[in-house]
Amino acid sequence: MKTLEIIGYQRANLGKKEAKHLRAEGNVPCVLYGGDEQTHFYAPMILFRPLVYTDQAHFVTLNIEGVEKRCILQDIQFHPVNEMIMHADFLELHEGKSVKMDIPVQLNGTAVGVSKGGKLMHKRHFLRIKALPKDMPDHIEVDVTDLDFGKSVKVKDVPRGSYQVMDNDAISVAVIEIPRALRGKSDGEEGEEEGVEAEAEL
Repeated sequence: MKTLEIIGYQRANLGKKEAKHLRAEGNVPCVLYGGDEQTHFYAPMILFRPLVYTDQAHFVTLNIEGVEKRCILQDIQFHPVNEMIMHADFLELHEGKSVKMDIPVQLNGTAVGVSKGGKLMHKRHFLRIKALPKDMPDHIEVDVTDLDFGKSVKVKDVPRGSYQVMDNDAISVAVIEIPRALRGKSDGEEGEEEGVEAEAEL
């Protein structure tokens, strides 16, 4: 998995007023967990773009005034209206200790059902993965080539690596749905066939 660097600065003051001031200046109030003690800091909001707006998961090297910590983005909060990043939590990584991350799911291939006019529905865009840092994937690929009408790929069908998938096995990751117009056409054709058979019997 690739690693991004985020440069941060120690927060001198805590509280809502200070946090609001930081956001107004284009910064994100943050907290680093997982060490001997919590570290409150802030970082420029622009540095979060390649970390948040991507289809790949990343490790993060936090450089807080010269002190580097290897970690992951554990939680992030957005403003409900303008989607500004309001707060971010990071978790420090330790070799030999498993962590949990939401890993993006990428669908590969052209499904059989899509070739017939069906619609591929991507139901689960992320899967909760537990693994050692060295085994954590940056994304999970799911092959949908063999999916036909009404068929789905479930969590239990997702390829496994040196990691554990925490989501329920019965949850659908991708499904082929039949368009309503096509379903109606199919029903009509079946109705006509049944009518012909009834006349033949008479």
